[in-house]
Amino acid sequence: MRKLILFITFILGSNINTFSQDLSQPTGGGTLDIVLVSPGDGYSIMNFEGDITGYGTVYVKFKVASINTSKSSGTLDGQGRTILEDGTLLSTPLRGTWKREGAVVKFYFTDALNNGAMNFVMWDVNILDKKAVVKYVELHSSEN
Repeated sequence: MRKLILFITFILGSNINTFSQDLSQPTGGGTLDIVLVSPGDGYSIMNFEGDITGYGTVYVKFKVASINTSKSSGTLDGQGRTILEDGTLLSTPLRGTWKREGAVVKFYFTDALNNGAMNFVMWDVNILDKKAVVKYVELHSSEN
């Protein structure tokens, strides 16, 4: 029985390490401008545009909804688009969560681009400066 427990522990430990991601070393990033904030009842629509490493100029629209009365955290749901220099159109749905501390909102989400690439994305959005500093970690490369 003891050997079985050690074997299962070894297998589970191996699988955890195999699928872990190092989020401290971003694959790329950039800075986006906030071009629109449109408030709604319990949510805001936010549009961004700017340059991201590996993707050129990107355009993103989020619906940012709060989950508490202090409006300090919640969910986000959106779409992203870019056209690469070779004319390839990339698009992705965006789903995640956010946390606000004063005028800075942290976005955390994944994307799943139509070319097969997947990224974990982290944004630091400064509402007063109208800027978003973006970092992403590639989880899967494109299928091209």
